[in-house]
Amino acid sequence: MAEARPVPARPGPGGPAARMAEILRVDHAGELGAVHIYRGQRAVMQQARGRDRIAWQLQEMEAQEAIHLAAFDRMLTERRVRPTLMAPLWRAAGFVLGAGTALMGEKAAHACTEAVESVIEQHYADQIAELEPEEPALAADLTRFRDEELAHRDLAVSEGAREAPAYPLLAAVIRAGCRAAIKISEKL
Repeated sequence: MAEARPVPARPGPGGPAARMAEILRVDHAGELGAVHIYRGQRAVMQQARGRDRIAWQLQEMEAQEAIHLAAFDRMLTERRVRPTLMAPLWRAAGFVLGAGTALMGEKAAHACTEAVESVIEQHYADQIAELEPEEPALAADLTRFRDEELAHRDLAVSEGAREAPAYPLLAAVIRAGCRAAIKISEKL
């Protein structure tokens, strides 16, 4: 992977505040989407016979994502940053992505988790490198969140994510969607 390159501060007054707003907005959007992906997956898996174990795993991961989301809710309020205008779409898209991959089976649900968390891990790593000098407390929070996202990814891989039908295509499409959502959420 390419080495993380911090985004340069915008010139002029308000540049650092605008960049911080982008960071918080996109991270809030990502956690919002993650909560709804797991809700969609859980909605399917809880209805299927013999899927109690994965339903419990999804519930645990959703609970961690909800903690991250609550932290970003608080940060948005404290720093007077508006959430993304795309929040309603990300809620719906997350749920549909989660439910859709769960309907494809356990391995596809895990492939979704692996793909999303791989993008998020790199995204957080870039932000941590950017924030450590000026915002060490926020960088520490992001480090903790990233480590929990990595645990989700590792669980998904150990549960057979890469054995999902059409895994390379499925993972590539999900990763591309995540990267697009990141770019959109930073600005809108």
